[in-house]
Amino acid sequence: MRLKFHARNRLSRAAILAALVFLLGCQATPGRIKPVLDTDGELFVYLAPLSQEANRLKFRLTGVSALREDGTAIPLAVLVETIRSEGAARERILASGALPPGRYAGLRFQAADASLKGEEGTAALRVPEEGSRSEMPFTIARRRGTVLLLSLRYADSIQGGLRFVPSFAGTVPGRSVTGLTGFVTSRGANTVTAFDKITGRVSGVIPTGSGPSGMALDQSRRKLYVALTGDSAVEVVDVLSGETINRLALFGGDEPVDLALTPDGRTLLSVNSGSNTVSLIDPGSLIEEARLPVGNGPGSIVVDGSGRRAFVLNATSDTVSVVDIPGRQVAATFATEAEPVKAAFNRDGSRLYIAHRSSPWLSVIDPVSFSVTGRIYVGTGATALKVDTRTDRVYIARRSAGRIEIFDAISSLPSDFIPAEGDVSDMAIDGESNNLFVVLPETGTVKAVRMVTRETAAGIDVGEDPARVKLMGER
Repeated sequence: MRLKFHARNRLSRAAILAALVFLLGCQATPGRIKPVLDTDGELFVYLAPLSQEANRLKFRLTGVSALREDGTAIPLAVLVETIRSEGAARERILASGALPPGRYAGLRFQAADASLKGEEGTAALRVPEEGSRSEMPFTIARRRGTVLLLSLRYADSIQGGLRFVPSFAGTVPGRSVTGLTGFVTSRGANTVTAFDKITGRVSGVIPTGSGPSGMALDQSRRKLYVALTGDSAVEVVDVLSGETINRLALFGGDEPVDLALTPDGRTLLSVNSGSNTVSLIDPGSLIEEARLPVGNGPGSIVVDGSGRRAFVLNATSDTVSVVDIPGRQVAATFATEAEPVKAAFNRDGSRLYIAHRSSPWLSVIDPVSFSVTGRIYVGTGATALKVDTRTDRVYIARRSAGRIEIFDAISSLPSDFIPAEGDVSDMAIDGESNNLFVVLPETGTVKAVRMVTRETAAGIDVGEDPARVKLMGER
């Protein structure tokens, strides 16, 4: 029966993939499936918030090109067309694109529909059709990402009060202090974005393989492990240099979606959604030491504080597989509510909270006996779960809810909420700033929220379809 079910499941997956390929072909949406870098590097152009003197200006950016030293212009994809100061308090990804390795002299800009507000109304500005050039030397390396941070030179751009010739200054930002760095994967962009968790400024973008999703961060060894769902592989990033330093190819069709690292850093666990398995990997040699079958549709994993047990959430089979990490075996399997998707421990590890996509109940599990010790009504459609280990408050996000609800640890009742601009795919809490970092796939951003005042501390553009976030100093 298990073999027949597995075969039907495989057939269903193949049929779904075929249908998706057909639909994508019919709709002809270029650029949605981004190719992985091979011989090229990639440029990411960010725009700083406009200065106060530019708050009356509005224009449309119709083209951005990278200029090689020999004068060759290579067009980039423009990601933000309308430029104005309203609602633009964060750095934004202005343009990006793959480029051949080498030295570049700067960027060329083409604009249209420029206007300037005045006391007597809004006046249109003339814009030259040939565009303008801004000198800002940078270098592109093979399979590496380069970030350029632009600031608009307002005084140089407005000529005679009648003409708009866009002029920008550009710099390559320095790397953040290692202990102040955060990372977020973007599945649609095939990148990991590094950012300063205090200022929210992007310090680097790391191109990866296809479909980066879950991450595990070894803070003491300064290594970041990234699950590549599309490549069925795990990449290793050096946190200090921002370079990919190693790669483990899993079996074809494994499709890893989540990773976890034991507290001692000696075992890396990969949840393989395509093969319904969990891989136990030696992080030093990057050798798969064991492979264990789990339930159907595994999508998330959490390791207890001792590092001896891992809990794998199997969404399709409505079960949790308990992995005995030293024994290299599945020690137990217990049933849950419908479609378990996220899990988190409380401060002392005595409670395991499990959120479900198709059940309105948040289950409270004894991680020793695997028995249900409580149920908290939260509503259906859970997408993200986080427990603040300082207060034991539970933060839960649900599909189409438009907010993150906060539940009191003692009463298990909702005590507050944080507004969210769309669905939330992941959350992390910074132990130093006491900020909650929220991943918002629909807007391609990560938002930092002050947990005491509920105010937004920073917003970070991170690319298409961001999935997970990890922080140095995370609690």
